[in-house]
Amino acid sequence: MSRTALRICPLCEATCGLTLTVDGTRVTAARGDRDDVFSRGFVCPKGASFGALDSDPDRLRAPLVRRGGELREAGWEEAFDAVAAGIRPVVERHGPHAAGIVLGNPNVHTVAGALYPSVLLGALGTRSLFTASTLDQMPKHVSSGLLFGDANAIPVPDLDRTGHLLLIGANPLESNGSLCTAPDFPGRLKALRARGGTLTVVDPRRTRTAKLADRHVAIRPGTDALLLAAMAHVLFEEGLADLGALAPYVEGVTELADALRDFTPESVAAACDVDAATTRILAREIAAAPTAAVYGRIGSCTVPHGTLASWLVDVLNVLTGNLDRPGGALFPQAATDRTPRPAGPGHGFALGRWRSRVSGHPEAKGELPLSALAEEIDTATDDGEPVRALITIAANPVLSAPDGDRLDKALASLDFMVSVDPYLNETSRHAHVVLPPPPPAQSPHHDFAFNTLAVRNQVRYTRPAVPLEPGRMAETEILARLILAATGGHGADPAAVDALVIEQTLGKAVRDPHSPVHGRDPHDLAARLTGVDGPERRLDMMLRLGPYGDGFGARPDGLSLQRLLAHPHGIDLGPLRPRLPQPLKTRSGKVELLPEPIAADLPRLRRFMAERPAGLVLVGRRHLRSNNSWMHNVPALTGGSNRCTLHVHPDDAARLGVRDGEAVRVKGAGGEVTAPAEVTDTVRPGVVSLPHGWGHDRPGTRLTHAAGDPGVNVNQLLDGRLLDPLSGNAVLNGVPVELAPVPRRRPDSDPTVRRAKP
Repeated sequence: MSRTALRICPLCEATCGLTLTVDGTRVTAARGDRDDVFSRGFVCPKGASFGALDSDPDRLRAPLVRRGGELREAGWEEAFDAVAAGIRPVVERHGPHAAGIVLGNPNVHTVAGALYPSVLLGALGTRSLFTASTLDQMPKHVSSGLLFGDANAIPVPDLDRTGHLLLIGANPLESNGSLCTAPDFPGRLKALRARGGTLTVVDPRRTRTAKLADRHVAIRPGTDALLLAAMAHVLFEEGLADLGALAPYVEGVTELADALRDFTPESVAAACDVDAATTRILAREIAAAPTAAVYGRIGSCTVPHGTLASWLVDVLNVLTGNLDRPGGALFPQAATDRTPRPAGPGHGFALGRWRSRVSGHPEAKGELPLSALAEEIDTATDDGEPVRALITIAANPVLSAPDGDRLDKALASLDFMVSVDPYLNETSRHAHVVLPPPPPAQSPHHDFAFNTLAVRNQVRYTRPAVPLEPGRMAETEILARLILAATGGHGADPAAVDALVIEQTLGKAVRDPHSPVHGRDPHDLAARLTGVDGPERRLDMMLRLGPYGDGFGARPDGLSLQRLLAHPHGIDLGPLRPRLPQPLKTRSGKVELLPEPIAADLPRLRRFMAERPAGLVLVGRRHLRSNNSWMHNVPALTGGSNRCTLHVHPDDAARLGVRDGEAVRVKGAGGEVTAPAEVTDTVRPGVVSLPHGWGHDRPGTRLTHAAGDPGVNVNQLLDGRLLDPLSGNAVLNGVPVELAPVPRRRPDSDPTVRRAKP
């Protein structure tokens, strides 16, 4: 007998509501939830394939423990005994920094990934934290921290009300949006056009998004910051800068104008390969539009000047008066945000509070560059211990980080490694213990992270659609037990972790004069919490203390878990609203338009104007039916356009003797790979494109479908030395490569090369 169940999709940042069809305990179909307050029935191919991913036969069903050099199935108690026996001796002998933590992208898609890693980090006391943020978005965190005093205060474009949208390095028709949570991003862009608005896309590729635009500017990869600086220069030069209502909350305008004096449209034209007239038009259009928003994403982050580009995105929004106003770029307010505090100066944001042991990379937002993980393991120095034990949670850095071959060898040398992962993949195959979480249908879902980036304020929560199978353990319990095993509490009740967090949070809240529970009894408040387990009680606490919460009865119409459960399709909290100066946490209490670290990095950008790549440069690309490396094992999501081919412009192909569908060798600073060429004019001349997340050809994995069509690892072309110095973010785009055709052979003689379809 089939039934339906609601579930928020955890497969990308759009967070669409799904209606699942469940037969017994198996999800057999998924469609968009038409009554979802945010997504209104929209669904993409990933969400529609929810059931196939959920029931993937290669998902691990029991823990694996390495015995006699082999990973073998084990019980949960044996697995956590092994974790405690592996990590604690390393920490006690070599100190907490010898234990590293790696957090992958899927962590932000789960309740467990949102609630427990910070507890683990604090309890372990290590500074050896590496996450996917330094392969993706760290420049935006750093620029927001420097501008606004809070690395998580990221303004998002008001897609539903803006009249002019400038996208730089973003392809939301394929990605569904990133650092801008918006179900049906394509529909929202079409609605912008339908109401007479303007869409401009700056991208070296003619992406699906670029094809929808009024104007596509095919910029040279890696020069985004130069173009944006020149646009800001035009606003000053032509008297178009107008902060409007923002003026009282901004400092450094005059200093900024002087700092950008050299970045004229004419001076950056050759480097960007964008003529000065076009740059001036771009600046004039956003200044003249009644409402406008500039939005930059991964293409403008994963470049040598990623932080400067991210900073300049918000500089343009400020200079045109579009920051913090409807139709511009606004700060979302999630239901689980902390209780808003009165506006005023804060502690600000600091970079480089400590540095990596080998190369001296400064930390950013408490993290070290993931590109540096291999050297932190395999290189001895006199300055501290190498990383000897590693905890990876939903992470596959062998594929996602530069120079996977070196990291692959480094992981094999660790004293101990534990992976929380549903698959035995290219990284977890090195673990001494693998702890598999259950399929997503058997887990609850609330978007703690993505609601802080949503284009409309709303709140939704779904309980598990399917009961936990016998022998499975909830991911929340896995991480709670991992915290105890790694920090000397092995054997204690895992519920103690949630109880401690609740006790500490409520104890702090009752002492805060700005809290709705100031002066009340924390034990009484804890007794009022509802929920079937510790994670739900923590969610209830966060909702009730949050900006829309009931304050434990102080605001009867406010949010609580019980009220949210009574609205299974979610609660709409309204459009984004102006919030300045409340979100500002800078020492001045204002938007600091020219922070010192930014000013100190501008000379490097000036020098970059004179640099020209001598040959081809590489960029990545996103596929709609994929999300990094963790969906290639689902047959329904591979094939078609989701293939690992090298896009080459026809002019470059003719010059180099490269033929469509035939093998081409690509060489970079970190190594070389061979992939089938796909000759296409969707890339500009001088640029080639290879997608991220492939390379499933290493032995010892259990990814049957992915291994049958492994593709190649684009990050093996990188050696990890190229980083944005302010954020530590890896440079993945605009890197020099060399191409050469592979001598032709019969197609059936080389199974590693796939012919590209026309």
